[in-house]
Amino acid sequence: MRAAVCRLFLLLLLLLLLLLLPPPPAAAYFGSALRGSWGGSAAGMRGRCAGSAPAGPALRGLPGESLTGKEALTHFPSLGTSTNSAQGKAHVKQCDLLKLSRKQKRLCRREPGLAETLRDAIRLGIMECQFQFRSERWNCSLEGRTSLLKRGFKETAFLYAVSSAALTHSLARACSAGRMERCTCDDSPDLENRKAWQWGVCGDNLKYSTKFLKKFLGQKRIGKDLRAKVDIHNTNVGIKAVKNGLKTTCKCHGVSGSCAVRTCWKQLSPFHEIGRLLKLRYDDAVKVFSTTNDAVGHSELASPQRQSHPTKHHASPRATDLVYVEDSPSFCRPSKYSLGTAGRTCSREGNCDSMCCGRGYNTQSRLVTFSCHCQVQWCCYVECQQCMQEEVVYSCKQ
Repeated sequence: MRAAVCRLFLLLLLLLLLLLLPPPPAAAYFGSALRGSWGGSAAGMRGRCAGSAPAGPALRGLPGESLTGKEALTHFPSLGTSTNSAQGKAHVKQCDLLKLSRKQKRLCRREPGLAETLRDAIRLGIMECQFQFRSERWNCSLEGRTSLLKRGFKETAFLYAVSSAALTHSLARACSAGRMERCTCDDSPDLENRKAWQWGVCGDNLKYSTKFLKKFLGQKRIGKDLRAKVDIHNTNVGIKAVKNGLKTTCKCHGVSGSCAVRTCWKQLSPFHEIGRLLKLRYDDAVKVFSTTNDAVGHSELASPQRQSHPTKHHASPRATDLVYVEDSPSFCRPSKYSLGTAGRTCSREGNCDSMCCGRGYNTQSRLVTFSCHCQVQWCCYVECQQCMQEEVVYSCKQ
């Protein structure tokens, strides 16, 4: 009876092994090892089942490699390779779905994790742009953005800056989060009194981020025409805004908070702070034109606003200034750049007069439902009541 049970157990075990076998050609690779080594192991098991000494060689999966029975599935080449291959194909497909140039798609395919990071950066840039311009005539809507990017407006300058800032920020965070294969934490501290602290946690890798971004955007050659120079300048303004927000964060360790040892790491500012800074730069944007610098023999950006008196050389805009080359439209009426401001909500005491472009605004009352009288219940959930209140909404007339 005991021998019959043992034979049944061995039969089920061999059936399970056959089900786990990878398809050819991987099956052919494991064939000889399975026929010889697994057979000997089965004999050994049969001997132990019957209460006798084990017979036959030890279990073997690959030639010359002993198995203990505790190996992970990834030790089998066929399983690990097929998984990586599927992930690689998915990554390449994600890169192909993005609207990128040929060079950018090539870089994207070589960098696993980049496609997801690019999508995060696009989403981050759009959300921050719409938040910063939520009370302006142009509210950073997606409608008309393609036409807007072909012009040299202040709004175009902000789009280039916030997009490059979002890319820089997202790449640095992706490195520290381990979502990129070719970069990791920022482990190159630049602090004084290095004996008084130790480098810890995983810092945001801004160094790799900026280096990769310039390669990805292809900024090695300076554009010859005015628009190209303006676009590159505004792109660099966004990158500098992220760099300026990099700070060193430290945590103290020691008896009673004596701070005998500090753990420090590089950390980027929240992107809302960077967006707020770029919005201030937008409000003070500088109109520029192209002029020839006789000393170096090529054209450069010049700003008439910064000329306090006529001089031989025009003043150049600062590296932190957003620059533009043509005045913006009013954005009051629907155009190829925006949907206009009709129907937009506004604040009667704040921006209704400006946003509605003198057309006036409608007043409407409505009931709004919100959560109120919330209490924490044992254990682990919050219970709220639903309250209603009347709210007055103002919206621009047609």
